[in-house]
Amino acid sequence: MSQATPKSEATRARIFAAALRVFRERGFHESTMREIATQAGVALGAAYYYFDSKDALVMAFYEEAQAQMAPALHRILAEGRSLEQRLRGLIGQKFEHFAPNRALMSALSAHIDPNHPLSPFSARTASIRDADIAFFARAVADSGVRLPASIQPYLPRLLWLYQMGLMLFWVYDSSPKQVRTHQLFDKTLHMLLFGLKIASVPLLRPLYRPAGELLKIVYGESAP
Repeated sequence: MSQATPKSEATRARIFAAALRVFRERGFHESTMREIATQAGVALGAAYYYFDSKDALVMAFYEEAQAQMAPALHRILAEGRSLEQRLRGLIGQKFEHFAPNRALMSALSAHIDPNHPLSPFSARTASIRDADIAFFARAVADSGVRLPASIQPYLPRLLWLYQMGLMLFWVYDSSPKQVRTHQLFDKTLHMLLFGLKIASVPLLRPLYRPAGELLKIVYGESAP
């Protein structure tokens, strides 16, 4: 679209809202663009005009979720007084925001392969991923966490991966109100924070270099 108008924005929003309803009711894989267009009260061609595929609708879902959560995440970082408070707030906010669409998140979790455009590790989702990692980077910086130079730059990305692991467990957690996820979050967070505290113990210095080298390999930053 060359220029958005109030009418076109309203139509786009209607199609997007209809897509989320259809995804919730029918499941992502079973849903079709025709069903979404019918729910939105528009022609199929109009639905494709605004979103060329279901994948495009999911990308819009990711982008809108990030935009909607941003004010709360900034507030959590500003009000937090420790890394624990900030991490509990950031990750807890994700659980709260995505709760109405947990079934959709479960379906999308099948696209974990970085080569799939909807994967949280894909090139297409890089801007969303980087923006989310930036919140963890700020949480680390504002909390004054100090680690060896070989490890410190990786901490925000490792915390983001920690979050993703919790989210993956959460979407498949069948316990009432996903209580097992919250127990896992609580216990692993304490372990993580304890690990960060002892990371500066002098006796562990011989481990810093190999740990940093391992992280370089994981993130593809080591020399071939």
